[in-house]
Amino acid sequence: HRLGTEVGILADLQGPKIRIETFTAGKVELRAGAAFTLICREGVTAGDESHVGVSYLGLINDVGPGDTLLLDDGLMALQVESLDGDRIHTRVLTDGVLSNRKGLNRLGGGLSLGALTDKDRADIGHAAAIDADFLAVSFCRSAADMDETRALAKAVGWSPHLVAKIERAEAITNLEEIIIASDVVMVARGDLGVEIGDAELPGLQKKIIREALLHNRVVITATQMLQSMVDNPIPTRAEVLDVANAVIDGTDAVMLSAESASGQYPVKAVEAMVR
Repeated sequence: HRLGTEVGILADLQGPKIRIETFTAGKVELRAGAAFTLICREGVTAGDESHVGVSYLGLINDVGPGDTLLLDDGLMALQVESLDGDRIHTRVLTDGVLSNRKGLNRLGGGLSLGALTDKDRADIGHAAAIDADFLAVSFCRSAADMDETRALAKAVGWSPHLVAKIERAEAITNLEEIIIASDVVMVARGDLGVEIGDAELPGLQKKIIREALLHNRVVITATQMLQSMVDNPIPTRAEVLDVANAVIDGTDAVMLSAESASGQYPVKAVEAMVR
C-alpha cells in the first residue's frame, strides 16, 4: 500500500513432501552400483554411505522391487531390489552427493500419502489470520483434496482463492475434476517433472494450461523459469523462450522461486520476467 501497488498474498501449504532424514556428516557421496538402504522407522540414527531413515514410514507399503526412487529433484536415483521388514534395499543408479532431508519421489507416482498433513490443517488457521488472498494446495491428487481444503478454510471463516498445484502423476489422471474444484491451477514443474519424467513435461504443461483455460480458471506456470539468474544477472536465451512460450500458450501468471527468494539478483530476475 505504501508503494501504491496491490500485491496479492499466496499462502502455500507444505503438503506431504517425503524426505530422507539426516546423515552423521550432513551428506554422503554415493557411487553407482552401491547398495543403499532406506529405513522406514522412527528414531533411526543418523545415516551414512549405507543407509538413511525416511520421513514417510508407509513408503515400504507403496514400493516394490524394480521401482525407481528419485531423490533431490531427480539428481540421485535408486532402484528398489527387495523389502525386508522396515527396510527398503536399493541399488544406487547415479553417482552423486546426497545431503540431509532431500526430497524423495517414486518415478510414475503412486504413493498413497494424502494431500493434507496435520501441519497443513494448522497452517490454514495461520493463513486465515493474515487473510491471505490465495491458498495453494501442494501434491493434490483429486477434487476431494481441494474440497477438504475449502471446507477447512470455511470452518475458520475464510474464503481464499484455492490454488491446485499439479505436481503428482495422480493429479494428471484427475486433472479435469481438480481444475473444476479449484479457482487457480499451478503447473508445478519441479516435482511433476520428477514423477512423470522431463520428456513428458512440455506436453503436459501445454495440456494443463489448455484445460484450465477451457474451464475459465486462472493458471500459473512455475519452477526454474529463470533458474540461471540465481547466480547470473541475465537469463539464458532458453529461459527467455520458456517464459515467452508459457505466455503464448495462455498462462495468466509466471512464478519465480529461488530466483527471487534466495538468488543473488532478485530484482533483476523480476525485471527480466516482466520484460
